[in-house]
Amino acid sequence: MSTIHNSTGADHAYLRGGPAFSSGVVALPGYEIVRARFSRLLPLDEGFDAIAAHLRQRKRPLTALCAAELRSPRPFTLGGFGEFNAQYVDVLRRWGLLDGERVSVARSNVCPLYDPPGQPSFHAFCYTAPIGAVHTGLLTTSDHAPEAPAPRSFVVSGFAEWLEGTPFPDGIVAWGDTSPDALAQKVDFVLDGLERNTAALGARWQALTAVQIYTAHEFGALVHDHFAPRGLVRLGLEWHVCRPPVDGLEFEIDVRSVRRELVVD
Repeated sequence: MSTIHNSTGADHAYLRGGPAFSSGVVALPGYEIVRARFSRLLPLDEGFDAIAAHLRQRKRPLTALCAAELRSPRPFTLGGFGEFNAQYVDVLRRWGLLDGERVSVARSNVCPLYDPPGQPSFHAFCYTAPIGAVHTGLLTTSDHAPEAPAPRSFVVSGFAEWLEGTPFPDGIVAWGDTSPDALAQKVDFVLDGLERNTAALGARWQALTAVQIYTAHEFGALVHDHFAPRGLVRLGLEWHVCRPPVDGLEFEIDVRSVRRELVVD
């Protein structure tokens, strides 16, 4: 089982993942996770600058950043993905977001089929804020006290139908097959992985507030037998017509339980 570690800012814990992102994050007592979506895609450098400004305005340190949602022009080769990750991790290292060589920030990085960006860009990000803190204009006083029984907020990173560290592409579930049966296998594998990571964070699957699905394939026929039995349909299934970030992958999903969501310019 993967190990939980406290972040360098001691405001959230993270589930160890790959070399460029954690598998998920959960708020520590006294904190909640806030999600902010940009009103337009921002190229990576511009996005990091905007995040830094947003955190400064709310009197939060750079180490409060706990999740990133990225958009890329097209799927990478496995080698190209590694090169991109190295540049991205360099920024996280400068921000103090590496614990040794472990990255604490959760992430999804997907490739829009329509109107893709010209370069890797930020779509949204998450950060920690003290429960009960007032952030003028955008974040109001939390309606639950630190000792209230509300579930802790969490974000689980995008999970696709290939387990990092297994052979590639042979380890991809139903590799090269997009038939209905193959897509069903992929979806079950992805949802099983998300459930495992949610449990490993010590979080509750029943507390989810959002499910984001990234695929270029119609999946309506899978809802009844694969999404509904896991209690996801009540939330609404948010379909982003995107491909996963690496060539050969067809299905990715991320989930979260976040009570505060903003749109920022």
